[in-house]
Amino acid sequence: MSAVPRTGAAAWFWGLSWGCWLVLLLQQGLDAFTRGAPWIIWVAYLVPLLIFLPGMLRDRLRSYVWLCFVSLLYFIRLVERLFAEPGAPAPIVGMVAVIGLFTCAMLYVRQRGPQLRRAEDSAPGDTDG
Repeated sequence: MSAVPRTGAAAWFWGLSWGCWLVLLLQQGLDAFTRGAPWIIWVAYLVPLLIFLPGMLRDRLRSYVWLCFVSLLYFIRLVERLFAEPGAPAPIVGMVAVIGLFTCAMLYVRQRGPQLRRAEDSAPGDTDG
């Protein structure tokens, strides 16, 4: 975890992105469970989200950026499910979670980047020259 405290909008977006990530993970797990999916489908549903967990825990912005890209794959899958099963609650919840995750993670990177750069620029022990 980063030693630089999250302030302002970055703190909100950080919390919201974690909440949306958790909802999406649970929705994908519930979807696999209710469909009686074999283990390989469970892996395909959950591992792409779990890959980014260590980087998110360490506050690595690159992990959040890649999570945004991967969330677009979930978006495509959920759009297909919504067309196949209109009005089904699981794909609707997943769609809301994906849109929230993409938006909040993107905005978190946008807000957190300058905070980390400012802290890096004013780190004690830096000498100019």
